[in-house]
Amino acid sequence: MPASVGERLDRLATVRRVTRGIDRRTVVRVGIVAAVAYAAWLAIGAFGRPYNFFDMKIYHGAVVWWASGHELYEFVAPDTTLGFTYPPFAGLAMLPMAHLPVAAAGLVNAVVSIAVLAVVLAALLRPIVDRMGWPLWYTVAIATPLAVAIEPTRETLGYGQVNLLLFALVIADLVALRWRSRRGTHSCESDGPLLRFIYSGAWAGVGIGLATAVKLTPALFIFYLMITRQWRVAMTAIGTTIGVTLGSFGIVGAESRAYFGSVLWQTERVGAADMTPNQSLAGLLARLYDSIETPGLLWLAFSVLVLALGLSRAADAHSDGDELTAFTLVGLTANVISPISWTHHLVWVIPAVIVLVDHAIRRHDASRGPVPRTAPGPQGGPPALSALRPPIWYPTLTGLRHGVAALGLYLLFLISPIWPYEHQLPEVSHYHDGLFGALMENSLALALIVLVAALPWRPGAEPAFHTDRMARTAMRYARR
Repeated sequence: MPASVGERLDRLATVRRVTRGIDRRTVVRVGIVAAVAYAAWLAIGAFGRPYNFFDMKIYHGAVVWWASGHELYEFVAPDTTLGFTYPPFAGLAMLPMAHLPVAAAGLVNAVVSIAVLAVVLAALLRPIVDRMGWPLWYTVAIATPLAVAIEPTRETLGYGQVNLLLFALVIADLVALRWRSRRGTHSCESDGPLLRFIYSGAWAGVGIGLATAVKLTPALFIFYLMITRQWRVAMTAIGTTIGVTLGSFGIVGAESRAYFGSVLWQTERVGAADMTPNQSLAGLLARLYDSIETPGLLWLAFSVLVLALGLSRAADAHSDGDELTAFTLVGLTANVISPISWTHHLVWVIPAVIVLVDHAIRRHDASRGPVPRTAPGPQGGPPALSALRPPIWYPTLTGLRHGVAALGLYLLFLISPIWPYEHQLPEVSHYHDGLFGALMENSLALALIVLVAALPWRPGAEPAFHTDRMARTAMRYARR
């Protein structure tokens, strides 16, 4: 039966009571988040490539082959020359997906990777939003689709890669170092022993150790921890890597011997150095020489130079109390010096953009601060109005170059101009489209090198250690 007028009025009143409790600002924010997510989806369609979980099909086929009683590293994907290239521990971690269809495995990996990326962004953005007074959920909800849209993330998800998961393991150690530097501020006596252990940050190094056991390039973070004398964290990372690797030997000894005895040294299993998606220094040099192979001595010389530059700048950032920038520099350096760095490996541009944005905000806010009390006005009186307020254009332009750099870096990795100029030897020369084409084909590699050389750090922003000297310095600034 049709509802009576009274029933309709009651329903309308109920709807009004519910909607009255909803903050209009929240509704606007949800709308903005939806618009950003839709724009990111359109950007992936415009600048991304057709994705069909290509790498996931290799991993899935390899573990299914392995679970059927065959040797893991003897697997070759149909219609390709590619097989499983990760250490045995990675194979053990991927083994459960042998019970899923390949499409389902790829979808699970994509959902988990996006969720992990959102958690990582929450950890990286938390100090900034707390300082600025922004809602964390809103900032992360906008940042996540923006991060998903850029080349490293969309390639990771589309190919079914594990880079975001490894990225999260390393960032977990960064969070642990934060908690370790603020020991005791996150826990109380009412917390259980497990929570006290977690918030103490005593487990820092486990994430890097696990990431190194899955893929060897995170080992550079262990080297960084050692040169910055973070010995306990470095030993934890080394112990985790060795323990997991030895455990793998105990479980799958034949595969472990095959990997470390031969597979690890078969560089041809991953592809030619000059392939366009290889945006490492080795790939850059191979394309500049228009050769399938990298000029070895030249690559070694430049790699040592970039390694020294990246690690020294990371150590300086650590000493000045900016551990996020230090970790970012190490990750970017690993991308540059690795013989193969596919575009889906370059996830460390995400924190690089965050560092540049925060640096721009900090410089802009600092330019608007009050004049120090040591600048009195005429005849010892209060400061003049002109002394309290800098020219209008000054605070507007302060931090502009870092903001422009952040925007330019993001747009470069969003558009990813390497693909319209993709060439493959010996069929087509890398100079087929002239100097501009060669520049575009190497643009991401060049950006990584510039970041290693010029990424700024923020003194005191995120220290990973807390000493009496730092405490006295903080107290002195607080009294001013």
